[in-house]
Parts: sequence; structure tokens; C-alpha cells
Amino acid sequence: MKKATRDLLILFRKNLGPSEAIEKEVSSLHSLLFNAERLDNFVDALELIDTNKYIITNDRGIIKKALKSTKEQPFIFLYNKN
Repeated sequence: MKKATRDLLILFRKNLGPSEAIEKEVSSLHSLLFNAERLDNFVDALELIDTNKYIITNDRGIIKKALKSTKEQPFIFLYNKN
């Protein structure tokens, strides 16, 4: 897992004490977000709707290809199933 390179704003209701406790909480939050934001998990939550071909697909390869494509195509939508 890579070192955290994100900006997070974390609000605590109570003081956690020493800065080591806060660092531990931030590290735990980073590992949770790192696993949740993986491309495979993101692709699992999407469907691709292509109104040009009248298809709705859950195929991971097609969705990854659509996400990585730099050219936008008309009437092709990514739908979040959540």
C-alpha cells in the first residue's frame, strides 16, 4: 500500500490524546479508503448503458475500457448501481 498522499479533514468529538493516537486513526482511515477506492471495486458498482447499441452491460473489461478511454462518445453512460 502506498503512503497517504491525500488531504483529509477529520473532526473528532473528543480529544484523542497524543498525536500518535490521531496518526493511528488517520492511518486506519487511509487503509479503509485505499481498499474502497480500488478500480475493481469501483467497476463492480457500475453498469455501462450504451443507447447506440441498445445494451446494458456489467462486463468489467468493457467498463474499464470506457473509463480509460480519453475520447468521449455520445449516448454512452456509466450508471452507479448503489
